[in-house]
Amino acid sequence: MTDAKPIIVLKHPQLGENIGVVARAMLNFGLTELRLVKPREEWPNDKALSTASGAIEVIENTKVYETLNEAVHDVHMVYGTTARSRDMVNIIHSPATAAHDIQEQHNTGKKTAIVFGAERTGLENDDIALCNALITYPTNPDFSSLNLAQAVLLMSYELMRSENEASDIKLKKGNNTPFATRAEFDNFLNRLYDDLEDKGFFKTEKMKPVMKQNIESMLVRMQMTEQELNTLHGIIAAMKRY
Repeated sequence: MTDAKPIIVLKHPQLGENIGVVARAMLNFGLTELRLVKPREEWPNDKALSTASGAIEVIENTKVYETLNEAVHDVHMVYGTTARSRDMVNIIHSPATAAHDIQEQHNTGKKTAIVFGAERTGLENDDIALCNALITYPTNPDFSSLNLAQAVLLMSYELMRSENEASDIKLKKGNNTPFATRAEFDNFLNRLYDDLEDKGFFKTEKMKPVMKQNIESMLVRMQMTEQELNTLHGIIAAMKRY
């Protein structure tokens, strides 16, 4: 069984101070694994350490990656946070329902991550396509903006609340087949794109990025096991022989 605690991923965080406050919010509710994708300021960062207010273990163990794909390479379920619903993903949670779903994912052997976008811009469409599900915050429509630390704090609280409520509930995996990690999924996706390129599926260069997003968004929601992914590899190999 995987660790019950999800990974918190910050994409392009702007200020070291904000990262430190996020680390503090995480540790308040028992989260310890933080990953950064291309932070604007150099890492390690003294300002982050200062504003972490004692959350030293989170700061010292923070890992830095160049891309979001690399940051979630070993993850089975990726949740993206956004201020508004998006058309590309049809699984949309509130923080409370997301926390419950994450608890269930853990109980079925999946490793999870929650991704937060840059303070000013949030997540981009390419990031959203990578996610298995989205989390939106039910805020005042006339004053809906949350800062990064607030968003992480609210999600962290819901995770601990869900974990406490579910402490006596035991869910079992339906089978012993491990779920595919993000890295395994990316490997399949790149192979599929290459084969589609060879067959002339992408009619124009202009539409290719959108078509790739649609394909990824569709497949990522299937939450495939390693066995299912291997079956798709086999299907592609068989089709290429004819």
